[in-house]
Amino acid sequence: MASAAEQLASNLNFSAFAKAEDLKKRIWFTIGALLVYRLGTYIPLPGINPDAFAQAFSSQSKGVLGMFNMFAGGAVQRMAIFALGIMPYISASIIMQLMTSVIPSLEALKKEGEQGRKVINQYTRYGTVLLALVQAYGISVGLEGGNGIVSDPGMFFRISTVVTLVGGTMFLMWLGEQITARGIGNGISLIIFSGIVAGLPHAISGTLELGRTGALSTGLILAIIVLAIVVIALIVFFERAQRRLLIQYPKRQVGNRMFQGDTSHLPLKLNTAGVIPPIFASSLLLLPATVAGFSQTTNMPAWASTILAALGHGQPLYMAFYAAMIAFFAFFYTAIVFNPKDTADQLKKHSGFIPGYRPGERTADYIDYVLTRITVVGAIYLVLVCLLPEFLISATGVPFYLGGTSLLIVVSVTLDTVAQIQGHLIAHQYEGLIKKSKLRGGKKAR
Repeated sequence: MASAAEQLASNLNFSAFAKAEDLKKRIWFTIGALLVYRLGTYIPLPGINPDAFAQAFSSQSKGVLGMFNMFAGGAVQRMAIFALGIMPYISASIIMQLMTSVIPSLEALKKEGEQGRKVINQYTRYGTVLLALVQAYGISVGLEGGNGIVSDPGMFFRISTVVTLVGGTMFLMWLGEQITARGIGNGISLIIFSGIVAGLPHAISGTLELGRTGALSTGLILAIIVLAIVVIALIVFFERAQRRLLIQYPKRQVGNRMFQGDTSHLPLKLNTAGVIPPIFASSLLLLPATVAGFSQTTNMPAWASTILAALGHGQPLYMAFYAAMIAFFAFFYTAIVFNPKDTADQLKKHSGFIPGYRPGERTADYIDYVLTRITVVGAIYLVLVCLLPEFLISATGVPFYLGGTSLLIVVSVTLDTVAQIQGHLIAHQYEGLIKKSKLRGGKKAR
């Protein structure tokens, strides 16, 4: 079966794509949904002075707002109806994953299969609404505190802002679910992906303009391009890397027949945590700078100013904390999403075992040992990918648009979407082969 699938995958071509009508409909639906999202990032909130807000945003563009603006496709910079983006849903999903490992009732729901997953998803939606309400109200109060940003401050402005921003987030959550069900790829990931990629043309044109004016040398621009290609290839390699543990199943007897034991593999991803560690680490590190920027810096103590300066982009203390927090969250989140004991219990339940290790506790200890070792490599990989742009900006002053987190998201989503397209094409070719075989069987019967 595996060789047949590989042969079909190698034979995929444009003619097979042209015949896959369902796949084309899914792709067009995905493109249309993403266009709706991009249009929403240009519709501003009512009652906002765009020029005054743009001036206030420019002073905070290097804090958390700058990172959120990149994930939201520029909606924060324009204070559009999608300014909150999909981040409240991402935060609620992460919180629910953490809670399922510490709250027994939620852990029991997780083990109930599809029905339990639906209940957890509903809780995640409720959490999204709660987080969006808090963030939207905070944004409305912050906008009113700006100089000339809000034309008519008051309770009506706050209510309209909260309703608009929360409605925008809930619409994006629904749109992402529709893309997942009726389109191609994971809808939530594709929304974040399109927001990041939307800023690439401006970043590339800005870099070329610096080269034209002589601010950047041609050799340095070429070196940046080569470095970006190398980093993307590195991400592709490590995101697809796995440690496969051999699983054996004993011989079994059904009636009077004896069946040979089967073998399979337990794949352990090198980077189980994905992009969560860089997101958490960068958010926590940029938060103090953002809070200080909104506060009255004239009354700030000298020690606080010194700490904020040391935690600035490109500073050694910032990079050291960034690397340490990425490594910590890589291990922490891996421990949350992958439980070796549950995996060992499932193997024991289905009579599977790892050769050389007893089922149960010994198997769980071995899986935990292997997972810890590969997570060390995965954490080092995440640290290198995320710190490379920081070193580049610090050493050369080059405005590197795609940081480590955004690069990871773009490459990971691209790989996942391409894999799903190939899966649809393979399924379409299998259906074609089955229909042909049935037609031939019918002709022979006649």
